[in-house]
Amino acid sequence: MRNLTFSSLLRYLIENRDDFFRYLKSKFPLFHNSNFFFRDLQFGIKGYFEKKGIILSYSDSEKLARLYSERLIEDKIFNKISENTWRVNYPEYITKEPGDPFKNIQLGGI
Repeated sequence: MRNLTFSSLLRYLIENRDDFFRYLKSKFPLFHNSNFFFRDLQFGIKGYFEKKGIILSYSDSEKLARLYSERLIEDKIFNKISENTWRVNYPEYITKEPGDPFKNIQLGGI
């Protein structure tokens, strides 16, 4: 990724959506039919690229999140609820059983 323009970064996110969504899901609550928030997307993008050695400024990650969210709306993966909130339409991330998905997580030392 030599040419680090917004269009090349956006294209990378679009072409690697599954990889990016796995990263998002590991950091934020991302489930089918759940709400997802702009700042989670923004900081998810920022963290994802930092893992790849690409440092984005706050304003650059915000601009990229706006562009990417528009694409996810076009692809019907995000359904717009408000300017900063979407409902996730991603059946691959449907929860297998009802209830709290984190209920069996052990929090060592807490």
